Parts: sequence; structure tokens; C-alpha cells
Amino acid sequence: MALTNAEIKRATLREKRYTMRDSEGLWLEITPAGKKTWKVRFKTQGREIKHTLGRYPDVSLKEARLKRDEIRLELVNHKSVPEGTFKALAEEWFERQVVPVRTHGHARTIRSRLDRLILPYLGDRPPVEINAPELLTILRRIEDQGHVETAHRVSQIVGQVLRYGIATGQARHDITADLRGALIPRKPEHFPTLTDPEKIGGLMRAIQAFSGSFIVRCAMLFQIYTAVRPGEMRKAEWKEIDGDLWKIPAERMKKRRPHLVPLSSQAIGVLEEIRPLTGGGELIFPSIRSKTRPISDMTVNAALRRMGYAQNELTGHGFRAMFSTIANECQWPSDVIELQLAHVDKNSVRAAYNHAELLDKRRELLQWWADWLDGVSKSLDK
Repeated sequence: MALTNAEIKRATLREKRYTMRDSEGLWLEITPAGKKTWKVRFKTQGREIKHTLGRYPDVSLKEARLKRDEIRLELVNHKSVPEGTFKALAEEWFERQVVPVRTHGHARTIRSRLDRLILPYLGDRPPVEINAPELLTILRRIEDQGHVETAHRVSQIVGQVLRYGIATGQARHDITADLRGALIPRKPEHFPTLTDPEKIGGLMRAIQAFSGSFIVRCAMLFQIYTAVRPGEMRKAEWKEIDGDLWKIPAERMKKRRPHLVPLSSQAIGVLEEIRPLTGGGELIFPSIRSKTRPISDMTVNAALRRMGYAQNELTGHGFRAMFSTIANECQWPSDVIELQLAHVDKNSVRAAYNHAELLDKRRELLQWWADWLDGVSKSLDK
């Protein structure tokens, strides 16, 4: 039986992901977190071909069926991805390694770079025939347009595809390894911040006295106490709070496991302040205009400008640099600081150990940080 819009809207959440089948290879996959994704499967010439069509309700039932029919028509006209090409390998990698684990927005960015910057030049080539100078020509074309960071990102995608190809027997060598030192170096990101205790104390006083939106005031305090990225704070949900621990979902962190943020007594106090106002919804810090959308990515920076901090003096992202600088100066172990900042540890064994063993240390660190912030704030009264 084909699906109806009413059935999709009535779909309930379960402990494990499950599917609702439509017709002719189309189905809707529903995760425990409530994400609904359209997928389609066809068989042709002994091969099974799968495609992800997008998220519901962004892609409606009618649109999903139209996309399904377009793919079937391509297969009938023999326009499917040819075997043995870089495009075939990239499509397999994208379906298996990107779609299941990356957020919708991140996957869409990767898809765009594949379609615009990689496949038009390498798509028809066998992976074993692509060489480093050929890829460098493509990357330098991107650099010449002033997009140095994008060139590095494109190189990373090509490398990930080729390494997947090596593992599956479809490629022999990761040519991106031969390009080390050939690209224009990335410019390090330095977010404006404050490091002088007296100025940080002044900032805390200014936030406490902020006369704008109460939600924004609480958002700034919560972000500075937890030292998380602005996007992680903005999208925080009440269901992620478990006592004195905030469990940020892995997909939002673009990682394999959730990021754990111990909550200081001050951070918990902020949550208790705002709970009567937003506790009835999903988001802790919703937009003023819509309870179903988080505050915008410019909200905190706009509030800082209102408090008199120039753009080259302080940004919301600079709260993290502030935390890192002061914690390092006060001799906290660097591995504890880096783990709390969710910086990647390339040693997977050590990363797993730290994830399990350093939570108590991180709890001590964030409580110390909150106490330190309150201390420099109150010292201005003396």
C-alpha cells in the first residue's frame, strides 16, 4: 500500500530506526531522534542502487515520488553511473560514508562540492588513472578564485573517496598525500577575545546587566560558562540535559560519539532561570520570532556590539579562546582542556580512553572556570 501524508504525520518515534514503505522502491526512514529521510532502491543489471532523496517535510511525498521516477528514467535510458569511474566510487562513498553519519547540512555541502568542483573534472576517469598533478590543477583553479579553504576541503573529499576505494579494491593510491606542501597554506582562524582578567570581569558584569532579551542574556552566560561553540549552544535542547551533564548529539558535533559537557552550578543556575520561559518547548534558547527555531547565529555578536564590544575586539566564538587561554595559563592539563573544547584527537585509542576517563577532570575544570569568572566579576566591586 502506498503511503499517505496523514500516515507520515502520524508516525511515532521508536527506540530504533524503522521504515515506512511507499511503492516502487521508495521508503521513509525514521530515526529515534525524529528525523525522516526519503530513500529509494533499484536493481539494475544485477547491481543494487540506492539513493537518498532528502528529508521530510523539506521533500514532500509528492516530490519524493517524482525524484524516484526521475532516477528510474535515467536507469532505463542507461544514464546511471558507469562502473569503474571515479564518479561511481564517489557515489558509493557518499551513500555509505556520508549520508548515514553526517548532518543534513554537512552532507549537502559535501554533495555540492562533489557536483560542482570535483565530478565535472574527474568523474569519468578511472580512479587508478588520476594523478597528483591533475588534481593540483583543479585545486589551483579554486585557489586562483580566492577560495583557499575550499581548495583544502575539496582535496580532503578526494582523499576520503580514494582511501575508501583502496579499502574496497577500487583504487590503489591516495594521490592527495603527494600534494602536501603544494597548496596555499590555510590562514589560521583567530577569533577576537579578551584575556585580561579585569576586562573579562567587565564583560561578565555587562552580560549580567544586559537589558535586551532575557533569552539572549541567558544564552551568553550559558555559552561562556560551558565554552562550547556558538552553534552548539544555539541548538541546545532540553532533552539533552541529564542532571549536571549536557549530552550534545554526535551528529551535531559531526563525530561518532556525543560530546559530554559537565555543567557547573552556575550553568545549571542559568538553565533554572530560563526554564519557566522555554522549558515547555524543545529548544533551550529559541528565537523570539519562532519557538521551533533557535536564536540566529548573529544574535550573540549583535548583543556584544550593543554592549559596546567592537567586532575586532570580541565575538561569541571568542569565549572559547578566552577559556582556553586562561585555563592554560592557570596550569590545567592541556589534554583536559582540548577534550573539553571537543578538539579532535587523531589517536583513536587515546581519544576513547580520554572520553571515558577524563570526565571527572573536565567537571572540575568547568566548575573552576565558572568560579573564576564569577570571581573576576565580583572583584570589580572592590
